[in-house]
Amino acid sequence: MKATIDWAGEVRFDATSGSGHTVTMDGPPDHGGTNQGVRPMEMLLMGVGGCASFDVVHILKKSRQDVTGCVAELEAERVDDVPAVFSKIHLHFIVSGNNLKDTLVKRAVELSAEKYCSASIMLSKGGVEIGHSYEITS
Repeated sequence: MKATIDWAGEVRFDATSGSGHTVTMDGPPDHGGTNQGVRPMEMLLMGVGGCASFDVVHILKKSRQDVTGCVAELEAERVDDVPAVFSKIHLHFIVSGNNLKDTLVKRAVELSAEKYCSASIMLSKGGVEIGHSYEITS
């Protein structure tokens, strides 16, 4: 896996993934940014959410569940020191579909957390406390 980060002036950077997709990162005005993109730590948090959401939907589809939506809401806390690393992350999944089985949704969230989500597992091994919850809507 590769990525390229290209400085675009001030504290703005354009990141290009190995698969060719580009996203802009920028800092807040009080750090010289112009708010033209996400903050790098926001990007990291979104990566965790994307990784886990991919797992949950994939596992549910393999379990033949009729999933019509999956929203992951993430909240993170950072330490009050430099570096301001994450200390806690909570992922809450709102899964919708037709006749979803609670036991299968619960298991999909558990499997993502314990076995498949490389991003959250990597951070948890680095000392970040990661929690998960879910709800099913129709």
